[in-house]
Amino acid sequence: MPLAATGDLVTAAAEARTAVAAFNIITLEHVEAVIAGAESVAAPVVLQVSENAVKFRYGRLLPLARAAAAAAERASVPVALHLDHVQSDDLLRQASGAGFSSVMYDAARLPYEENLAATRAAADWAHAQGLWIEAELGAVGGKNGEPPLDAHAPGARTDPAEARAFVADSGVDALAVAIGSSHAMTTRTTALDHDRLKRLTAALGVPLVLHGSSGVPDDELVAAVAGGIAKVNVGTALNIAMTGAVREFLAAHPEAVDSRKYLSVGREAMARTVARLIRVLSA
Repeated sequence: MPLAATGDLVTAAAEARTAVAAFNIITLEHVEAVIAGAESVAAPVVLQVSENAVKFRYGRLLPLARAAAAAAERASVPVALHLDHVQSDDLLRQASGAGFSSVMYDAARLPYEENLAATRAAADWAHAQGLWIEAELGAVGGKNGEPPLDAHAPGARTDPAEARAFVADSGVDALAVAIGSSHAMTTRTTALDHDRLKRLTAALGVPLVLHGSSGVPDDELVAAVAGGIAKVNVGTALNIAMTGAVREFLAAHPEAVDSRKYLSVGREAMARTVARLIRVLSA
């Protein structure tokens, strides 16, 4: 089927008080696994390409984007493409010609006023191109080799009043909020700030996004969706599944040299992870 629009999927999820799962992809095996997992539970899904993934692919966006689009168009469920954690304005401006319907512009590292100004400019450009845009306010650490964030640090979490002003002044369509999660976590031990989420949901009129969801236990994810999260980003969980499956296969088959043998095992493990997490979000 034709590529879906991220904004449509997230808006529908927000109205239904559910969440759409968005998975970060790095290889073609990631793409195929995410789609297979979503098809197995008959659910829509978002494929996300991060700026870090583009850097890994020699700085070239189109090869992975076009492969993802081709796979998505052959899926039996709605699949959207999202450009994630973009800091480069040059990369941002490649989104509209590469099949993406949405972008997450990441200026959260900047002081508030600079974040707002950069995000406002990005939102104006994105909307002129027909793109849905997400931003971040607060500190969801763990990106670019940073250590996982101390989610209890003063000022780390998104302030509802500040978020309301930021959304109004920036014009973004969705906001990633800092409520205790952190990127790149390999253990699922995060306890989210559900009281803060409740206040953010009441204060804002746009869908809320949870980043760093790989470190969030199932019951916390269920509560987050019930509390107003409409898009849940997952990346590290797929890499854990793939790496673990490949390691296990190679340990059992030290003579193996055909990469299809172990990559297929890794792909299947990722697909199972995708299906399981989508079921959790639909609970």
